[in-house]
Amino acid sequence: MIELKMDRLEFSFMEVHPQARFSIEFQRTLRIPDDGTDYPLPPGLGRFPLKHVDDFAETLSSAWRSHGGVMLPMYRSEAMWLNFNSSYISERETEYPFAVKVATGKICAVSGESWSNGLSSRPQNYLVVPRQPWLDGYCVEKGIIRQFVAMPLAAGYTAEEQLTGAADVGGLQIVAYPMRREVFERRFPEVRQRFHMAKARSAMRSWDAVAGDMGLAPGGRMRQEIYTDPFDIRDWDQSASSRCFVHIANSLVWQSITGSAPPSPPPTSKQYAKAGLPWFEYYGETHAVDGAKKLGGLKSVATLGKQMGDVPLPENESVNPAHIVKLRPKLKPNQVREEVF
Repeated sequence: MIELKMDRLEFSFMEVHPQARFSIEFQRTLRIPDDGTDYPLPPGLGRFPLKHVDDFAETLSSAWRSHGGVMLPMYRSEAMWLNFNSSYISERETEYPFAVKVATGKICAVSGESWSNGLSSRPQNYLVVPRQPWLDGYCVEKGIIRQFVAMPLAAGYTAEEQLTGAADVGGLQIVAYPMRREVFERRFPEVRQRFHMAKARSAMRSWDAVAGDMGLAPGGRMRQEIYTDPFDIRDWDQSASSRCFVHIANSLVWQSITGSAPPSPPPTSKQYAKAGLPWFEYYGETHAVDGAKKLGGLKSVATLGKQMGDVPLPENESVNPAHIVKLRPKLKPNQVREEVF
Protein backbone atom coordinates (compact mmCIF):
# COMPACT_ATOMS: atom_id res chain seq x y z
CA MET A 1 0.00 0.00 0.00
CA ILE A 2 1.14 3.56 -0.75
CA GLU A 3 -0.05 6.56 1.25
CA LEU A 4 0.60 10.28 0.89
CA LYS A 5 1.46 11.80 4.28
CA MET A 6 2.99 15.22 4.95
CA ASP A 7 4.35 15.51 1.39
CA ARG A 8 6.07 12.12 1.44
CA LEU A 9 5.16 8.78 -0.14
CA GLU A 10 4.93 6.02 2.45
CA PHE A 11 5.12 2.39 1.28
CA SER A 12 4.01 -0.43 3.58
CA PHE A 13 3.99 -4.20 3.07
CA MET A 14 2.19 -5.54 6.14
CA GLU A 15 1.49 -8.79 4.32
CA VAL A 16 5.26 -9.38 4.20
CA HIS A 17 6.32 -8.07 7.62
CA PRO A 18 4.61 -5.69 10.10
CA GLN A 19 7.65 -3.39 10.00
CA ALA A 20 8.28 -3.47 6.26
CA ARG A 21 7.79 0.26 5.67
CA PHE A 22 9.76 2.99 3.97
CA SER A 23 9.18 6.47 2.59
CA ILE A 24 10.41 8.75 -0.19
CA GLU A 25 10.71 12.52 -0.01
CA PHE A 26 11.19 14.63 -3.12
CA GLN A 27 13.61 17.33 -1.97
CA ARG A 28 14.09 20.77 -3.45
CA THR A 29 17.75 21.66 -3.85
CA LEU A 30 20.27 23.92 -5.54
CA ARG A 31 20.86 23.32 -9.21
CA ILE A 32 24.60 22.77 -9.41
CA PRO A 33 26.43 24.42 -12.33
CA ASP A 34 26.44 22.38 -15.53
CA ASP A 35 30.06 23.21 -16.34
CA GLY A 36 31.89 19.86 -16.38
CA THR A 37 33.07 20.17 -12.76
CA ASP A 38 32.32 17.35 -10.28
CA TYR A 39 30.50 19.02 -7.38
CA PRO A 40 29.77 17.78 -3.85
CA LEU A 41 26.21 17.19 -2.64
CA PRO A 42 24.05 20.33 -2.42
CA PRO A 43 21.66 20.76 0.53
CA GLY A 44 18.01 19.88 0.85
CA LEU A 45 15.74 22.93 0.77
CA GLY A 46 12.59 21.21 1.99
CA ARG A 47 10.11 18.84 0.37
CA PHE A 48 8.22 19.53 -2.80
CA PRO A 49 4.48 19.65 -2.11
CA LEU A 50 2.67 16.51 -3.30
CA LYS A 51 -0.98 16.23 -4.33
CA HIS A 52 -3.18 13.28 -5.29
CA VAL A 53 -3.83 13.25 -9.04
CA ASP A 54 -7.36 11.92 -8.40
CA ASP A 55 -8.25 15.05 -6.41
CA PHE A 56 -7.85 17.18 -9.55
CA ALA A 57 -8.96 14.75 -12.24
CA GLU A 58 -11.29 17.25 -13.93
CA THR A 59 -8.43 19.66 -14.67
CA LEU A 60 -5.84 17.12 -15.78
CA SER A 61 -5.13 15.30 -19.04
CA SER A 62 -6.46 11.81 -19.70
CA ALA A 63 -2.88 10.49 -19.59
CA TRP A 64 -2.37 11.81 -16.07
CA ARG A 65 -5.73 10.44 -14.96
CA SER A 66 -4.94 7.01 -16.38
CA HIS A 67 -1.58 6.84 -14.56
CA GLY A 68 -2.99 8.04 -11.24
CA GLY A 69 -0.38 8.57 -8.55
CA VAL A 70 0.71 11.97 -7.30
CA MET A 71 2.02 15.24 -8.72
CA LEU A 72 4.46 17.96 -7.69
CA PRO A 73 5.47 21.37 -9.07
CA MET A 74 8.88 22.26 -10.50
CA TYR A 75 10.14 25.37 -12.24
CA ARG A 76 11.89 24.94 -15.56
CA SER A 77 15.58 24.10 -14.85
CA GLU A 78 14.88 23.43 -11.16
CA ALA A 79 16.68 20.46 -9.55
CA MET A 80 15.57 17.74 -7.13
CA TRP A 81 16.87 14.76 -5.16
CA LEU A 82 15.12 11.76 -3.63
CA ASN A 83 15.51 11.03 0.07
CA PHE A 84 14.86 7.46 1.28
CA ASN A 85 13.91 6.48 4.83
CA SER A 86 13.22 2.89 5.91
CA SER A 87 11.55 1.73 9.10
CA TYR A 88 14.17 1.19 11.85
CA ILE A 89 13.76 -2.01 13.90
CA SER A 90 15.62 -1.54 17.17
CA GLU A 91 15.62 -5.16 18.30
CA ARG A 92 17.44 -6.09 15.08
CA GLU A 93 19.56 -2.92 14.86
CA THR A 94 18.69 -2.33 11.23
CA GLU A 95 16.26 -0.68 8.89
CA TYR A 96 14.02 -2.95 6.83
CA PRO A 97 15.69 -3.45 3.41
CA PHE A 98 14.02 -2.64 0.09
CA ALA A 99 14.92 -2.80 -3.58
CA VAL A 100 13.72 0.41 -5.22
CA LYS A 101 13.50 1.11 -8.94
CA VAL A 102 13.57 4.75 -10.08
CA ALA A 103 12.84 5.77 -13.65
CA THR A 104 12.25 9.09 -15.41
CA GLY A 105 10.08 8.92 -18.49
CA LYS A 106 10.37 5.13 -18.09
CA ILE A 107 14.18 5.27 -18.42
CA CYS A 108 15.96 3.63 -15.49
CA ALA A 109 18.08 6.21 -13.65
CA VAL A 110 20.59 3.48 -12.66
CA SER A 111 20.98 1.29 -15.76
CA GLY A 112 19.76 3.60 -18.53
CA GLU A 113 17.57 0.81 -19.91
CA SER A 114 13.94 1.24 -20.94
CA TRP A 115 11.36 0.23 -18.39
CA SER A 116 10.92 -3.48 -17.70
CA ASN A 117 9.06 -5.27 -14.95
CA GLY A 118 11.02 -6.95 -12.16
CA LEU A 119 14.59 -6.64 -10.94
CA SER A 120 17.80 -7.22 -12.86
CA SER A 121 21.30 -7.66 -11.44
CA ARG A 122 23.18 -7.48 -14.77
CA PRO A 123 23.05 -4.59 -15.08
CA GLN A 124 21.64 -3.65 -11.68
CA ASN A 125 18.48 -1.62 -12.28
CA TYR A 126 17.56 -0.72 -8.71
CA LEU A 127 18.79 0.85 -5.48
CA VAL A 128 19.07 -0.89 -2.12
CA VAL A 129 17.51 1.05 0.75
CA PRO A 130 18.78 1.83 3.41
CA ARG A 131 22.24 1.28 1.90
CA GLN A 132 21.39 4.02 -0.60
CA PRO A 133 20.27 7.02 1.48
CA TRP A 134 19.42 9.27 -1.48
CA LEU A 135 19.55 9.70 -5.24
CA ASP A 136 20.32 13.00 -6.95
CA GLY A 137 20.44 12.01 -10.62
CA TYR A 138 21.45 9.65 -13.39
CA CYS A 139 24.32 7.21 -12.84
CA VAL A 140 26.64 8.25 -15.68
CA GLU A 141 30.00 7.03 -14.31
CA LYS A 142 31.19 5.08 -11.30
CA GLY A 143 30.87 7.54 -8.43
CA ILE A 144 29.36 10.28 -10.62
CA ILE A 145 25.75 11.25 -11.33
CA ARG A 146 24.21 13.98 -13.44
CA GLN A 147 21.67 15.95 -11.46
CA PHE A 148 17.92 15.62 -12.06
CA VAL A 149 16.84 18.90 -13.71
CA ALA A 150 13.25 19.64 -14.78
CA MET A 151 12.67 20.53 -18.42
CA PRO A 152 9.48 20.71 -20.49
CA LEU A 153 8.65 17.67 -22.55
CA ALA A 154 9.04 17.94 -26.34
CA ALA A 155 11.90 20.43 -26.01
CA GLY A 156 14.49 17.69 -26.62
CA TYR A 157 16.34 17.84 -23.28
CA THR A 158 14.98 14.98 -21.19
CA ALA A 159 16.67 11.60 -20.85
CA GLU A 160 13.52 10.02 -22.27
CA GLU A 161 13.69 12.09 -25.46
CA GLN A 162 17.43 11.62 -25.94
CA LEU A 163 17.22 7.82 -25.62
CA THR A 164 13.85 7.06 -27.23
CA GLY A 165 13.21 10.01 -29.52
CA ALA A 166 9.75 10.42 -27.97
CA ALA A 167 8.24 12.65 -25.30
CA ASP A 168 5.34 10.44 -24.26
CA VAL A 169 5.76 9.80 -20.53
CA GLY A 170 7.66 12.36 -18.43
CA GLY A 171 7.62 12.40 -14.64
CA LEU A 172 9.10 9.71 -12.39
CA GLN A 173 8.16 6.08 -11.89
CA ILE A 174 8.87 4.45 -8.52
CA VAL A 175 8.57 0.73 -7.67
CA ALA A 176 9.50 -0.83 -4.32
CA TYR A 177 10.11 -4.48 -3.41
CA PRO A 178 10.56 -5.55 0.24
CA MET A 179 13.01 -8.20 1.39
CA ARG A 180 11.40 -11.57 1.98
CA ARG A 181 10.41 -11.96 5.62
CA GLU A 182 12.25 -15.25 6.15
CA VAL A 183 15.39 -13.80 4.59
CA PHE A 184 15.18 -10.65 6.69
CA GLU A 185 14.77 -12.53 9.96
CA ARG A 186 17.63 -14.88 9.08
CA ARG A 187 20.04 -12.16 7.97
CA PHE A 188 19.18 -9.80 10.83
CA PRO A 189 18.60 -11.79 14.04
CA GLU A 190 17.39 -10.06 17.19
CA VAL A 191 20.05 -8.55 19.46
CA ARG A 192 20.03 -7.20 22.99
CA GLN A 193 21.58 -3.78 22.52
CA ARG A 194 19.47 -1.12 20.89
CA PHE A 195 20.78 1.83 18.97
CA HIS A 196 19.28 4.21 16.48
CA MET A 197 20.94 4.89 13.14
CA ALA A 198 20.29 8.25 11.57
CA LYS A 199 21.22 9.77 8.25
CA ALA A 200 22.40 13.36 8.12
CA ARG A 201 22.07 15.66 5.18
CA SER A 202 21.41 19.19 6.30
CA ALA A 203 18.13 20.71 5.19
CA MET A 204 17.21 24.37 4.89
CA ARG A 205 13.61 25.53 4.74
CA SER A 206 13.05 27.17 1.46
CA TRP A 207 14.01 30.45 1.57
CA ASP A 208 9.37 31.40 -18.03
CA ALA A 209 8.43 28.12 -18.50
CA VAL A 210 5.74 26.84 -20.83
CA ALA A 211 2.61 25.08 -19.67
CA GLY A 212 2.46 21.34 -20.01
CA ASP A 213 4.09 18.17 -18.76
CA MET A 214 7.61 18.19 -17.39
CA GLY A 215 10.32 15.56 -17.49
CA LEU A 216 13.78 15.21 -15.99
CA ALA A 217 16.99 15.87 -17.87
CA PRO A 218 20.69 15.38 -17.00
CA GLY A 219 22.25 18.46 -15.45
CA GLY A 220 25.56 19.11 -13.71
CA ARG A 221 27.98 16.45 -12.50
CA MET A 222 27.98 15.44 -8.84
CA ARG A 223 30.04 13.05 -6.74
CA GLN A 224 27.65 10.33 -5.61
CA GLU A 225 27.94 6.54 -5.61
CA ILE A 226 25.13 4.16 -6.50
CA TYR A 227 25.78 1.14 -4.31
CA THR A 228 25.76 -2.47 -5.42
CA ASP A 229 23.27 -4.91 -3.95
CA PRO A 230 25.01 -6.81 -1.11
CA PHE A 231 22.24 -9.42 -1.06
CA ASP A 232 21.10 -12.15 -3.44
CA ILE A 233 18.53 -10.95 -5.96
CA ARG A 234 16.31 -13.84 -4.81
CA ASP A 235 16.15 -12.19 -1.37
CA TRP A 236 13.70 -9.59 -2.72
CA ASP A 237 10.01 -10.43 -2.72
CA GLN A 238 9.09 -9.60 -6.31
CA SER A 239 5.57 -10.89 -5.76
CA ALA A 240 4.92 -8.01 -3.34
CA SER A 241 5.59 -4.69 -5.05
CA SER A 242 4.05 -1.23 -4.99
CA ARG A 243 4.44 1.31 -7.76
CA CYS A 244 3.67 5.00 -8.08
CA PHE A 245 3.72 7.47 -10.96
CA VAL A 246 4.98 10.91 -9.91
CA HIS A 247 3.87 13.58 -12.39
CA ILE A 248 5.73 16.88 -12.66
CA ALA A 249 3.66 20.00 -13.30
CA ASN A 250 5.23 23.28 -14.30
CA SER A 251 5.21 25.52 -11.22
CA LEU A 252 3.65 28.36 -13.22
CA VAL A 253 0.53 26.26 -13.92
CA TRP A 254 0.45 24.50 -10.54
CA GLN A 255 -1.83 27.13 -9.00
CA SER A 256 -4.32 26.90 -11.88
CA ILE A 257 -4.51 23.13 -11.31
CA THR A 258 -4.55 22.97 -7.53
CA GLY A 259 -5.50 26.45 -6.31
CA SER A 260 -2.31 26.47 -4.23
CA ALA A 261 0.71 28.67 -4.86
CA PRO A 262 3.93 26.82 -5.74
CA PRO A 263 7.06 27.23 -3.59
CA SER A 264 9.25 30.26 -4.24
CA PRO A 265 12.15 29.70 -6.66
CA PRO A 266 15.21 28.28 -4.88
CA PRO A 267 18.43 30.29 -4.45
CA THR A 268 21.17 29.84 -7.03
CA SER A 269 24.35 27.92 -6.32
CA LYS A 270 26.27 31.20 -6.54
CA GLN A 271 24.08 32.82 -3.87
CA TYR A 272 24.36 29.78 -1.63
CA ALA A 273 28.14 29.46 -1.95
CA LYS A 274 28.64 33.19 -1.42
CA ALA A 275 26.77 32.91 1.89
CA GLY A 276 29.30 30.28 3.06
CA LEU A 277 26.62 27.63 3.67
CA PRO A 278 27.56 23.92 3.72
CA TRP A 279 27.82 21.38 0.93
CA PHE A 280 28.23 17.67 1.68
CA GLU A 281 30.40 14.62 0.95
CA TYR A 282 29.03 11.17 1.84
CA TYR A 283 31.37 8.24 2.49
CA GLY A 284 29.50 4.96 2.21
CA GLU A 285 32.59 2.76 2.45
CA THR A 286 31.04 0.17 0.15
CA HIS A 287 31.05 -0.91 -3.50
CA ALA A 288 29.47 1.17 -6.23
CA VAL A 289 28.00 0.18 -9.58
CA ASP A 290 29.66 1.25 -12.80
CA GLY A 291 28.02 4.07 -14.69
CA ALA A 292 25.50 3.12 -17.38
CA LYS A 293 26.88 3.57 -20.90
CA LYS A 294 23.53 4.82 -22.18
CA LEU A 295 23.27 7.41 -19.44
CA GLY A 296 26.94 8.36 -19.87
CA GLY A 297 26.19 9.16 -23.48
CA LEU A 298 23.44 11.63 -22.64
CA LYS A 299 24.10 15.28 -23.40
CA SER A 300 23.64 17.63 -20.49
CA VAL A 301 21.08 20.43 -20.58
CA ALA A 302 23.80 23.07 -21.01
CA THR A 303 25.48 21.14 -23.83
CA LEU A 304 22.23 20.64 -25.73
CA GLY A 305 21.21 24.23 -25.17
CA LYS A 306 24.45 25.47 -26.70
CA GLN A 307 23.91 23.24 -29.74
CA MET A 308 20.34 24.52 -30.10
CA GLY A 309 21.28 28.16 -29.64
CA ASP A 310 19.19 28.18 -26.46
CA VAL A 311 19.98 29.27 -22.89
CA PRO A 312 18.07 26.66 -20.84
CA LEU A 313 19.98 27.16 -17.57
CA PRO A 314 19.92 30.73 -16.30
CA GLU A 315 22.60 31.67 -13.75
CA ASN A 316 24.84 28.70 -14.57
CA GLU A 317 28.05 30.32 -13.28
CA SER A 318 30.69 28.03 -11.79
CA VAL A 319 31.10 28.10 -8.00
CA ASN A 320 33.77 27.02 -5.54
CA PRO A 321 32.15 25.26 -2.54
CA ALA A 322 34.39 26.16 0.40
CA HIS A 323 32.40 24.74 3.32
CA ILE A 324 32.10 20.96 2.80
CA VAL A 325 30.72 18.73 5.58
CA LYS A 326 31.80 15.08 5.50
CA LEU A 327 29.10 12.55 6.33
CA ARG A 328 29.49 8.89 7.28
CA PRO A 329 26.77 6.28 7.80
CA LYS A 330 25.99 4.06 10.78
CA LEU A 331 27.08 6.32 13.63
CA LYS A 332 25.49 5.44 16.96
CA PRO A 333 23.93 8.13 19.18
CA ASN A 334 26.61 10.43 20.66
CA GLN A 335 29.36 8.75 18.61
CA VAL A 336 31.94 11.20 17.27
CA ARG A 337 32.98 10.68 13.64
CA GLU A 338 36.74 10.24 13.57
CA GLU A 339 38.57 12.23 10.94
CA VAL A 340 41.24 10.66 8.74
CA PHE A 341 44.49 12.68 8.65
